[in-house]
Amino acid sequence: MIESLGKLAFDQLQKGNLIFYESDLSECGIDIRAASVYSGVFTQIFKEERGLYQNKVFCFIHLSVQEFLAALHVHLTFIKSGLNLLEERQIIFKSQITESAEKHFYQSAVNEALQSPNGHLDLLLRFLLGFSLQPNQTLLRGLLKQKGSSLQTNQDTALYIKEKITENLSVEKSINLFHCLNELNDHSLVEEIQQSLRSGSLSTDKLSPAQWSALVFILLSSEKDLNVFDLKKYSASEEALLRLLPVAKASNKALLSSCNLSGRVCEDLLSVLSSQSSSLREMDLSTNSLKDSGVIKLSAAVDSRHSKLEILRLSVCNLPKKCCESLSSVLSSQSSSLKELDLSINHLHDPGLQLLSTGLQSLNCKLNTLRLSQCTFSERSSEALSLVISSQSSSLRELDLSNSDLQDSGVKHLFVGLESLNCKLEILSLSFVLFSSCTSPCAHLPPKQPC
Repeated sequence: MIESLGKLAFDQLQKGNLIFYESDLSECGIDIRAASVYSGVFTQIFKEERGLYQNKVFCFIHLSVQEFLAALHVHLTFIKSGLNLLEERQIIFKSQITESAEKHFYQSAVNEALQSPNGHLDLLLRFLLGFSLQPNQTLLRGLLKQKGSSLQTNQDTALYIKEKITENLSVEKSINLFHCLNELNDHSLVEEIQQSLRSGSLSTDKLSPAQWSALVFILLSSEKDLNVFDLKKYSASEEALLRLLPVAKASNKALLSSCNLSGRVCEDLLSVLSSQSSSLREMDLSTNSLKDSGVIKLSAAVDSRHSKLEILRLSVCNLPKKCCESLSSVLSSQSSSLKELDLSINHLHDPGLQLLSTGLQSLNCKLNTLRLSQCTFSERSSEALSLVISSQSSSLRELDLSNSDLQDSGVKHLFVGLESLNCKLEILSLSFVLFSSCTSPCAHLPPKQPC
C-alpha cells in the first residue's frame, strides 16, 4: 500500500496535481474499497472531499506527505531496478549498482530540482538525500532491503551541492541546497559563518556567494533575528539588501535608513511586499535617494492586495512633489494597509500636499499618523489640511507639521478644522511654526475644554 501511494504521490507531483480522482488511484493499483482495511495509514494520509458534480476527489493531508512518499518511490525504484525516475532513464541494472551509479543518481536529482521552475522538487530532494543515510534506512527497514549509501557517496554529494551553491542561483534555490546539506549532516559552511558572527569578525565585503547564502540560511533559521532586520548590521549597500531580501521578507520590521539605496531597489521591494508570504509590517527607507521613479514602484508594492505594510518612513528621501500622486493613490486604495506615513524633510511643497489630501479624504484611507515636518508648506496648504481633518471619512489621529511656514492665516485655517465635529485628531505638532498669540489653539477651543 505504501509503495502504491508513493507511485501516486510521485506521478501526481510531476503533473502538478495536488488533488486527484478515483481513476488516478486505480492506475496506481489502489482499490478504494480494499484500502479501508488500512485505515490506520490510509485515513491519516488521505482526506476525501466532494468536488463538482459530486465526484470524489482525494488529496494528501499535507503537501509534505505527498513529497515524502514521492521521494520514497523514487528511492525504492532506483534500489530495485536501477531506474532514475527523475531522468526517466535506466542508469544501471540492479545487480550492477555501484558507488559511481549512486553518485550520479543523487547528483542528477540535485540538477533536476535546480531546473524546476516552480520548486516542486525541492522538498522531494531533501527527503531523497535523507534516505541515503544508514540511520534513516534503518527506520524504513520494512521497505528497504539494501544498506545505505557509502560515506564516500554522501561526501561527494555534499561537495557537489557546495559547488552548486557557488553558482549564480536564486536565493530560494541556495537556501534549499543548505537544507539538503543538513540532510547529509554537512554543516561546514554554516558553522564557518556562525563562528564569524559569534566572534564579531564577519565582514560582508569579503563574503563569497556561498557564504552570503549561508548567512541568509542562518538568519532565516534563527527566529530571534526575524523581528527586526537592520541592514546596517551587515552592509549599508544595495548589493547586501538584494542578497538579504528573504530575511527582510520574513521580518516584521525592516530598517533600511541611510543605506545608500536608490530607486532601483524599489522594484525588488515590490516583489517582497507583494508576496503573500511576506511578514513585513514596518519599513524605514529614510535618508535614501529614492526619487520619483522609486516611490512609484514602492507605491505599487504597498498597494498590493498581499501587502501587510502598516508603517512606511520616507523622510529625507529627495522626494519631489510628483511622488505625492502615487502615494495618494495608495492612501485611497481599499487594498492598502498603511496606517502611518512619514514624509518629513522632502520638497513636497503646496501642490504635493494638495495631491495627498485627495487620498487622505478617501473612505478607504486607513492612515492615522502623518508626518510632514519641514516639507516646505506655506499657509496655502493649511486650507487643504483643514478639509482633511474635518472630513467625516478621515481617520487621522496624529499630524506633524513642524517647521512649516504656515503663518497666522494658515494656523487659523487648521483650527477651523479642529473645531469640526468630525475631527478625530488627537495630536497636532506645530513646533517651529511661528504664529502670534491671537491664533493660539486655546482661543478656539469650546469653553471649559482643556487646551
